[in-house]
Amino acid sequence: QVQLVESGGGLVQPGGSLRLSCAASGSFSRINVMGWYRQAPGNQRELVATITTSGNTNYANSVKDRFTISRDNAKNTVVYLQMNSLEPEDTAVYSCNANIYIRPWDQTGRNYWGQGTQVTVSS
Repeated sequence: QVQLVESGGGLVQPGGSLRLSCAASGSFSRINVMGWYRQAPGNQRELVATITTSGNTNYANSVKDRFTISRDNAKNTVVYLQMNSLEPEDTAVYSCNANIYIRPWDQTGRNYWGQGTQVTVSS
């Protein structure tokens, strides 16, 4: 069974930094795109950043130049989100997403989600 496990959330003051990690485990063939999404109370879930296997990245405008997404190239199963210059508006539950191909011959991958980790930015 495939699982995504996040870590690294917490409470931080405005202007501070946090680093989130998400590791995929289980039996699968390969992982395609990985990314981070967030959902604040009363809001819909929104994309934060994504990264492909070749390292191409995509960011929400609100986090560009403050957040950096990266991937563990050795195993290609771990994705990180370095968050700098955090603002109260960044407070949300951050969830990891991965498009995973279970079998080598699968034509499409399946989207998996982590359980989410709380990030709170407050003084």
